[in-house]
Amino acid sequence: MLPWRNDVELFALMRRKLFTAVVGDILDEMGLLHQFLPRSIRPLRDDMVVAGRALTVLEEDTSTTSKPFGLMLEALDDLKPNEVYLATGGAPIYAMWGELMSTRAIHLGAAGAVLNGCSRDTREIRELNFPTFSVGPYAQDQRGRGHVVDFRTPVLLGEVSVSPGDIVFGDIDGVLVIPRIAEDEALVRALDKVAKESQVRTAIARDGMSAVAALAKFGVM
Repeated sequence: MLPWRNDVELFALMRRKLFTAVVGDILDEMGLLHQFLPRSIRPLRDDMVVAGRALTVLEEDTSTTSKPFGLMLEALDDLKPNEVYLATGGAPIYAMWGELMSTRAIHLGAAGAVLNGCSRDTREIRELNFPTFSVGPYAQDQRGRGHVVDFRTPVLLGEVSVSPGDIVFGDIDGVLVIPRIAEDEALVRALDKVAKESQVRTAIARDGMSAVAALAKFGVM
């Protein structure tokens, strides 16, 4: 039986007990070796954590378009509770995300935004405390430079193929994607590893156990 009953409990549990390093280790053990997004994608504030299901968004560079921003506002309005606006495509020469988009996303119950591109309104987003990960702040507007061409479609970020509904999990150490087919096994094993690491920490700090002995006893180090 899983230690969560629904996505609300799952993502609260992930934010409370897990971190990307331990989940990434488990995914490696499962043979899923390319699940971390590019290392340039960073949180706007070090304590931000994002956990939710991907609403995938595909951007494209453009100099002219009959519809400003393309389908960006439609994608934004389609966010569901506990979803992450995950956007890629186009060059990092404009902001894909800002304060007003964050405000709308919060109203819709979204979990965060992860952008393989820039964001702006950094101070305001930090004040909103909306988990936002991007390649960095850059205020140049998207209008006339890029637009959304599709959403809820499979996308590729670096070496990671992301499908709508996959779990997106990010903290100060990076952002990874857990394929839906692997999520139950990966997260149960990650929770178990965290519990064992807590035992190892106690054994080393309190009892002076060596690293070699800790690995032999607990199987993690």
